[in-house]
Amino acid sequence: MSKVSLKVVVAGRTYPLTVQESEVEKVQRAAEDINKAIRQLQDNFAVRDMQDLLAMTALQLSTRAGKVPAADAPTSPPEADYSEVIAALKALSDDLGALN
Repeated sequence: MSKVSLKVVVAGRTYPLTVQESEVEKVQRAAEDINKAIRQLQDNFAVRDMQDLLAMTALQLSTRAGKVPAADAPTSPPEADYSEVIAALKALSDDLGALN
């Protein structure tokens, strides 16, 4: 399978990624989920600091991804791998931290 170059926008910043062709849609969806969560936090809380918003979003998405189904619940497909998005978020957080 071939790798493709992809640019995703997370929290208003563009990140170039190289991903497997089969992963493009998953990465784009992950970026959309992150941006949607950030917008919801901005709308519902007085938080404006992007580093805080990213940290809160990472916490929300991580806890959502880590939920264990009840013993009687049907088995669901494996959770998406957000490792590249998490790495991009860490890089963004580091960049924002350097500005302070």
